Amino acid sequence: MNHDFSAFLMQTKTRVDQLLGEHLGSFSSSYAAVDSGIYLTRLQQAMHYSLINGGKRIRPVLVYATAAAITTDVSPVVTANLDRIACSIEMIHAYSLIHDDLPAMDDDDLRRGQPTCHRAFDEATAILAGDALQARAFELLTELTECPPHIHLNLLRILTQASGQRGMVGGQLIDLESVDKPIDVQQLETIHRLKTGALIRASIAMGATLTGADRQQLEQLDCYGDAIGLAFQVHDDILDIEADTATLGKTQGADIALNKPTYPSLLGIDGAKAKAAQLHQQSLTAIEHFDANALLLRELSGYIISRSH
Repeated sequence: MNHDFSAFLMQTKTRVDQLLGEHLGSFSSSYAAVDSGIYLTRLQQAMHYSLINGGKRIRPVLVYATAAAITTDVSPVVTANLDRIACSIEMIHAYSLIHDDLPAMDDDDLRRGQPTCHRAFDEATAILAGDALQARAFELLTELTECPPHIHLNLLRILTQASGQRGMVGGQLIDLESVDKPIDVQQLETIHRLKTGALIRASIAMGATLTGADRQQLEQLDCYGDAIGLAFQVHDDILDIEADTATLGKTQGADIALNKPTYPSLLGIDGAKAKAAQLHQQSLTAIEHFDANALLLRELSGYIISRSH
């Protein structure tokens, strides 16, 4: 991995971790004259626990890397808006992980090397923490400044569609319904285009939209996002077999234990690795007409299929 790209990943993670803490928000409320501090403090602790817990911050990285591919002329106002977009997407991602881990979903005990939110707190608090993170994500998007109204609305639309029944939530339901059922690779790709890929593509689209990408650039970047979104999941499935629990930060072999369809189960481990390499090449082809400013996106595609967790 390129040294400059490694530094970019680390700098972005450090920046976003700090911003997430700042943007999480207070619990003062205009709806209650007296707040129930002990209960709201517990909710805030659960939100913070799940949000600031060592994630790779791939989606925020995509926001910034895409913006860099579109323009090098980024004002402080645009930078602040990119920060808000990056944090709102990461809040949606964190909420989805809290809910995915619940007993009614994947029933996981570990997430990023720590007890899952419902294990560290309780199931009801975890559900509400996820709900609150989702609400705060969209509230944060309303706080963009000096953003033209049509772009502002488009950004809200992109994240809403990627998060709901036509994106991440829809994919999660199909994924749950596919357990113990025979499906083919095309059906598996449909699941992951929705469950994992939709938010990845939204991260790219939002960074590009804010910084003035034209239609052709948006289409090319969406093809790139589609490829890396699938590659991300293919590599996750490979890691679920080849990595250990300590490295993964979650229970190794969890998908196999649940009898969930995966790329290795359908293609074999070598076939899954070939699939990841093919998707990596597709992503590079999609942005081949971008100049050197898209180097971060190219490096990121390679990182996605080579990471250890």
